[in-house]
Amino acid sequence: MAVAWIGNRETLVERAAAHAAALLGSSRCPVFSLDTDIHGTRAAIALAERVGAAYDHADGAAVSREAALFTDKGAMTVAPGETRRRADVVVIVGELPQIHHQFVGELAETVPDLSAKNQREIFLVGSKETSAPRLSNGRTATLLSCGEAGLGATLAALRAQWRGRQTSQPVSNFDDFAKALEAAHFPVFLFSGDATEGLALEMLQGLVSDLNRKSRASGLHLPASENGWGSALASTWMTGFPLRTGFARGFPDFDPWRYDVARMIAAGEADLHLRISSSIVQPQKKRNRMALIALAKTHEPVAGAAVTIAIGEAGVDHQAVAYSSRTGSLRSVEARAASELPSAATVIRLVASHVSAEAALPC
Repeated sequence: MAVAWIGNRETLVERAAAHAAALLGSSRCPVFSLDTDIHGTRAAIALAERVGAAYDHADGAAVSREAALFTDKGAMTVAPGETRRRADVVVIVGELPQIHHQFVGELAETVPDLSAKNQREIFLVGSKETSAPRLSNGRTATLLSCGEAGLGATLAALRAQWRGRQTSQPVSNFDDFAKALEAAHFPVFLFSGDATEGLALEMLQGLVSDLNRKSRASGLHLPASENGWGSALASTWMTGFPLRTGFARGFPDFDPWRYDVARMIAAGEADLHLRISSSIVQPQKKRNRMALIALAKTHEPVAGAAVTIAIGEAGVDHQAVAYSSRTGSLRSVEARAASELPSAATVIRLVASHVSAEAALPC
């Protein structure tokens, strides 16, 4: 089975890696897009340091919003296990990614330790069009909406009404929400940066802070991408900064606007794009003759790529360490269908072995 190509021509992995290294070495503004496990992220960041590249998640906007909440504003959060055990009021804020719907369903089915009613009360902040996770036994979440207002405005109105202030339009079912909070022992707000703007996330944390003046409440961060959040954590412990960090000046430089890889490609700033992902995505539109190196789970060369190397999917083709939103921490993942495809980390280290630099790759 072919696993490496230079252009459209099949070649040995070693030659493809050497050609990729040559392209990286001659690039003046390389950028990396990551969608991989912890080991792949660590190897990619070490390679970025060698070649002076900027790196971001493949879906950088959502992960960046979540990281900005913690770096700029701060947040009061709780672990998923604590939510499952103690939260007697659960508030879903906006739309959650599909990967978290099963967890919400489990919350609806189980009874928390602190509940006086033997079931959790569940609310949904959004509009009538907001897609909510399916609950068991035909239950539906009580909708908290503010007409046609967006999520940020609805949260602002909800916070204002809780503080006893007037709003131009009241939040629907607010009385039920207020009664539930008054009787609650531990309300928890579920949020994600996937479909929630940054200002809405900040407003939510303001509401949680207000609630903690007289009682206690917290938030549960359910990341837009588990790989993305794992990469953000790995980047933080390696460089001191989350994703959207660059090494153009010889040291880690964090700038969420400047090193937005999608923006850099669209603006024609980057001359080489290394994309690391188990899925195949159509190349982004670019304004210059940008070279593409694709590490993807594929049986054929990626269209438009100067180099394509097939890699396995973490947790499917090979063992991995990945972030788990069910535990709020890293976990070891066994291969569900082990194959001979190499991991992203293995291929990146092979490429790096052809790049001369002083920085050592992680072991």
